Amino acid sequence: MSTSHRSTHMQELCIRITCEYLEMPGLALTLPQATHLWSVDAETCMRALDRLVASGFLRSTGGAYRRDTAGYRAV
Repeated sequence: MSTSHRSTHMQELCIRITCEYLEMPGLALTLPQATHLWSVDAETCMRALDRLVASGFLRSTGGAYRRDTAGYRAV
């Protein structure tokens, strides 16, 4: 997979994850649950979730990823 294709895939996955969290307020997922929901491998899922944590959209607490409504910056 080329770098640009991987980058596009990651961007699309982040958008998909963002939409799920926006549609389901209060959603809290562990990494295994997230990989199952979005049908991606753990490494790819972790990179996407980490990107969304870095942007301020998600936060990781107690092993689960939740929407962080304070301080979100677009990815």
